[in-house]
Amino acid sequence: MSKPCTHLDQIHDVRPSAAGCEDCLRIGGRWVHLRMCLVCGHVGCCDSSPAKHATAHFHATGHPLIQSAEPGEDWRWCYVDKTQV
Repeated sequence: MSKPCTHLDQIHDVRPSAAGCEDCLRIGGRWVHLRMCLVCGHVGCCDSSPAKHATAHFHATGHPLIQSAEPGEDWRWCYVDKTQV
């Protein structure tokens, strides 16, 4: 059994920062799936994407919570506690 997330108090009512991976759009990159930061709304690409911008955003900012930004997916992940929320 995984431990519970201890960062739920950091979830904000955010809007996506871009219609795709914000960083890939800036550099002309490509992505596989999108993730949105629940602290600031940054949209980044998943770890199956070449640049892994969602995880890079976590390492740069410390923002621990993301959710899938893919249609039909409804899950959240805490990087710090390594658990679904």
